[in-house]
Amino acid sequence: MPIVEIHLIKGYGDTEKSRLCTALTQAARLVVPAPPEAITVMVHELPSGHYMRGNAHRQPAPAKPDPVELVRGYLAAMEARDLPKAAGVLAEGFSMTFPGTAPMTSLEDLIAWAAPRYRFVTKSYEGFDALQSPQDAAVVYCRGTLAGEWPDGTAFHGIRFIDRFEVVGDKLTRQDVWNDIAETRGAP
Repeated sequence: MPIVEIHLIKGYGDTEKSRLCTALTQAARLVVPAPPEAITVMVHELPSGHYMRGNAHRQPAPAKPDPVELVRGYLAAMEARDLPKAAGVLAEGFSMTFPGTAPMTSLEDLIAWAAPRYRFVTKSYEGFDALQSPQDAAVVYCRGTLAGEWPDGTAFHGIRFIDRFEVVGDKLTRQDVWNDIAETRGAP
């Protein structure tokens, strides 16, 4: 079964190396029909004195933040209506598109758009998936169900949703949302 080896300059923590090994295992599984337990990933670390590029010793670049954790933090802040905290992870030029809307660029626009549609919404997550796009963005999908209250106070639950985020560095640049709220609200 596959053996994946990677060489790194010493300096990354165990959490970052674990994220890397998981990502390499999943990358191998996209091509090779092997279960995770059949894929071996080995990290070889070199002291910076044992590594040169461009006739200079190098230090490792800081690890990128985990894009799934950035998305989770944003969604938790939005659910708690901590708009300053949520806005803190949005990049300049951030846009979000919800079912039936043109792109919105501010959380205040989102709140105004949602106000006549429901009193509040909470999310139950079935999973998060992350991948690196060929461009600079990491792409994070989250999926699950929505619960909350319609404007008249009637409860709803079990409405499917998928959110797709683009993350560059430590900022969200885009959010696209798909859900069955309109179909559920319009059902007899």
